[in-house]
Amino acid sequence: MADAPHHDQLPLPDYDHLPVGPLEGRIRSIDGAGLEALLAYERAHADRVQVVQLLENRLEAVRGGAPLSGGSPLANAPEADPGPQTGAQGGASLTEGPAMNPPSQGVPTNPAQPR
Repeated sequence: MADAPHHDQLPLPDYDHLPVGPLEGRIRSIDGAGLEALLAYERAHADRVQVVQLLENRLEAVRGGAPLSGGSPLANAPEADPGPQTGAQGGASLTEGPAMNPPSQGVPTNPAQPR
């Protein structure tokens, strides 16, 4: 399609990297013109059936008077990887537990293991 917008013109700048699940919530704050742009872009590029149906359904709902959400499609996405989290204890990850020894199965020098 020649009328599909360039990815830099989409109302969701990270649209190409959004999975279907988070996309459903992110499009709730986009108006009809933005949804039409996303739909044209999707049809011209990946043309994923599930995404096309999602966009068509939302566009129909907006045209029917469905309210837009108050959120911003440009807000930080929970699905984005923010990188490793560090704590105050020397840069250790907040989700990292204490160091553990590997299990002793198959270690012939372990006297607790039968041979």
